[in-house]
Amino acid sequence: MLAADPGASIAAIAAEAGVDRRTVYRRFASREELLAAIYEARYEAVERAVEGSRLREAPVPVALHRYVEEIIAVNRKWPVELTRLRADDDIRDRRDALIGEVDTFLERAVAEGFLRADIPVAWASSLLPQLMHLASQQMPHLSPAQAADMVVDTFLNGLGTQ
Repeated sequence: MLAADPGASIAAIAAEAGVDRRTVYRRFASREELLAAIYEARYEAVERAVEGSRLREAPVPVALHRYVEEIIAVNRKWPVELTRLRADDDIRDRRDALIGEVDTFLERAVAEGFLRADIPVAWASSLLPQLMHLASQQMPHLSPAQAADMVVDTFLNGLGTQ
């Protein structure tokens, strides 16, 4: 609901959940507290996805597919507007650490010949989340695994050496 309308009221959220707004307020003192809990849950899911992808040790195509599939699933489960995530200092630090993990992985992909060395890693690092976002939002009929197949193929063959 918040993805469709970031300004949705607590009353509207409660009605959509089938509970009274007082029930929501018993758990969350304010709308900001509710949003913080949502963003925290989303970010924990992203961190689990990065960890579970084994970006440092799994073969590049396997790790990339795991990562993309999991992030697409997170994006679909928690389709919230991300501007607030970037404004929160704690989450920004966590986000920067995760971006560092992915960038290190992308550098490994270049070193192992899966991505072209003449394209800056920063470009690949910017492009991958955009592809995942598009697959998450524009291809809802595909499972996360099918969407990941499409993203990985586009990413490796669009930037790859083959």
